Amino acid sequence: MDDLAPAFEALGLNAQKAKEAAGNKKIAPVLSGLIAATGQTSFDKSAGLLLYELATEAAKKAVPHSDYVARAVSSGRLASKEQLKAAVDFCRAQDPAADEGAFDAACGVGVTVSDEEVAASVQAVLAGLQDTLLAERYRALGKALGAVKKHPALRWADSGRVKSAFDAQILALLGPKDERDDPAQLKKAAAAAATTTKAPAAQGWVPASLESMLSTGEISRMHKPGENPQIKPELVAEHLEATGGGVITRFPPEPNGYLHIGHAKAINVNFGYAKVHGGVCNLRYDDTNPEGEEQEYVDSILDTVRWLGFEPHQVIYSSDYFQRLYDLAVDLTRRGLAYVCHCTGDEIQQQRGGPERGERFACPHRDRPVAESLAEFQKMKDGKYAEGEATLRMKMDLTDGNPQMWDLVAYRVLFASHHRTGTEWCIYPTYDFTHCLCDSFENITHSLCTREFYQSRQSYYWLCDALEVYKPVQWEYGRLNVTNTVLSKRNLKVLCQKGLVSGQDDPRLYTLPALRRRGVPPQAINAFARELGVTAADSTIEVVRLENHIRDSLNEIAPRIMAALKPIKVVLENLPADHLEEIELLYRPRDEALGKHSVPFTRTLYIDASDFREVASADYYRLAPGKTVGLNGVARPITCTAVRRDAAGAVAELVCRYENEGACAKPSAYIQWVADCPARGSPVRLDEVRIYNPLFKHANPKDKSVVPDGWLSDVDVDSLETVHGAIADVGFWDVIRRHAETDAGKAELAKGSFEAVRVQFMRIGYFTLDKDTVLPLAAALERTRPEAARLVLNRIVTLKEDAKK
Repeated sequence: MDDLAPAFEALGLNAQKAKEAAGNKKIAPVLSGLIAATGQTSFDKSAGLLLYELATEAAKKAVPHSDYVARAVSSGRLASKEQLKAAVDFCRAQDPAADEGAFDAACGVGVTVSDEEVAASVQAVLAGLQDTLLAERYRALGKALGAVKKHPALRWADSGRVKSAFDAQILALLGPKDERDDPAQLKKAAAAAATTTKAPAAQGWVPASLESMLSTGEISRMHKPGENPQIKPELVAEHLEATGGGVITRFPPEPNGYLHIGHAKAINVNFGYAKVHGGVCNLRYDDTNPEGEEQEYVDSILDTVRWLGFEPHQVIYSSDYFQRLYDLAVDLTRRGLAYVCHCTGDEIQQQRGGPERGERFACPHRDRPVAESLAEFQKMKDGKYAEGEATLRMKMDLTDGNPQMWDLVAYRVLFASHHRTGTEWCIYPTYDFTHCLCDSFENITHSLCTREFYQSRQSYYWLCDALEVYKPVQWEYGRLNVTNTVLSKRNLKVLCQKGLVSGQDDPRLYTLPALRRRGVPPQAINAFARELGVTAADSTIEVVRLENHIRDSLNEIAPRIMAALKPIKVVLENLPADHLEEIELLYRPRDEALGKHSVPFTRTLYIDASDFREVASADYYRLAPGKTVGLNGVARPITCTAVRRDAAGAVAELVCRYENEGACAKPSAYIQWVADCPARGSPVRLDEVRIYNPLFKHANPKDKSVVPDGWLSDVDVDSLETVHGAIADVGFWDVIRRHAETDAGKAELAKGSFEAVRVQFMRIGYFTLDKDTVLPLAAALERTRPEAARLVLNRIVTLKEDAKK
């Protein structure tokens, strides 16, 4: 078949490769047949090489309908290896000619991914792996590249461009390879580190700023107020006169649930952009769906925005504009650009092509006279139609490829009481009608929203121009998600209904009220959102990344307290019964800025059960029979000499010797302890300590490849451990009192808000007071535990500790 070599060279194969293919008894006839199926004799190189790839695959295992695939390649419908692979998989399952729309969708036909989108998606993936990459450097390259290739936004991107963007960003993040990436050098460095003095401690936590968040990418090159084009020139002048040329943004949540961690990014983007550019940001409630909205959520949203450190310029409701919106709907109808439709939801779906993505056709009411639509719209307003019997639809462009231009609904009938307007209205505007017009009313200069509204940009501009009103610029950025959770309001409600969580502020969830209740500082959430920057790609970040920010933040602000979750009594046999000395401890080691407190040291004290073993091992450094351990802040160590048991045989008490005579070696480890000294209010009894672990077992509970029985089956029903009988040193009450003495603390405690009382229980974790705490202000100002108090604590996050120490 050497005579086939010239034809194969026409595909773009070099002479040697073409000759080899022509001589291959399996590939040659297949490739020759594919060329014939296309009806072409010359090909551009990329298409030719794809045909060769197809022939190679078909030679290994038959590809049904391969002629169809060949024609799709030669016509340019399939333009990458990724699309070709998807096409082969599709054809092995069904006939592509029977459903070309399904074939196109499955193979990404017509989908283009720009270089900017490739770079943004790669950046989003690498941001989620940054800690791993910085720690493991080029050793983590395979893991990182694999994660990039799995990003859904890159499925149809050219693999060569993806690899180029990946290499460039890795180089920018890690720099060139050096001795840290040489295994031999790493061994030498480890050996050297073992014999040298430890480096000085790193500087304190420096969270990312709003400026750094907004200083790169497209958001750093946005238009200036007044530069956005308008349908009428005078609209620009009117806009600038109203705003003074300043930046105005808005954060527009729907008050039908709590805000979640993804909203933290939206809040930082919208409020942050305005702040950085000397402008203002409004909080606007998108309250056009009365069935799901509640005052509880209205209050929570404003409280959460303020908790994150932002103050709205104005607090506004879409419902403030109901009359104005209605008037514009009438105006749109008079212009012949809206009509009343009596089709059912199923009929509207069919008009838009239906599930089969067939031909689109107009609603039978689309061309009714304007006067008739106006009269029908008035009937809708007067309550003459039941829900679902009539809608006002915008007369857009059914031939446009964008579904957001297929005669969207502007108004629908809803006989539901609104949380602000009561039963004044029985028709309500949709998001698609309301959002852009409210932005226009408020002279928003930059309408910043997440990527799911990308297609809505066209309809947003269409409606503003159709009514000849000021048209803001809509710009979209990628959503923020984290692993090991679900964020949708529907899923959260299911968790609550099934009793798997205590409510939408359950500290195992990632709503912002839940994180606040858990004790997470707002600074940590802001730092997490800001560090990731603003890109066009959605990002799902490993939750450990957020936890690192939480630890870094708490390390700066949380006083250190000694505590025992499961205390064991210790009696120091060689001290007198009335022994009492005061031990002064800093709230933060080597840093007097947080202050200090005094704890009693007595003959009887408590340690945590985790710090005692009946049988020691070579790598165990804490207390065991015959072993010596240091007590934090105490001059001399103790040695266990005996173990006393209760009637059931469990360890009830440890007898130890206080090594207060002669010379003694420095102990290998120090543990926390709490004195038994009622006269000093020690120990502080903690009524309940809640240890929260991840609610879900897997990073993505909705990934059916790892959770085949559905996301609810991934819930860890043992993710909450409740501990009773825990104790803490007397400094805990001092921390409470100091907080209660501040104006902010008094206000918070008066509201029953205790999460700002945060401490580190040494060697255990960071904790805060839960809202179930009972703590009258008068009690909080006392130094010792009053009977009126009930202390309930939540673990905020664990420590990074070596469990052996």
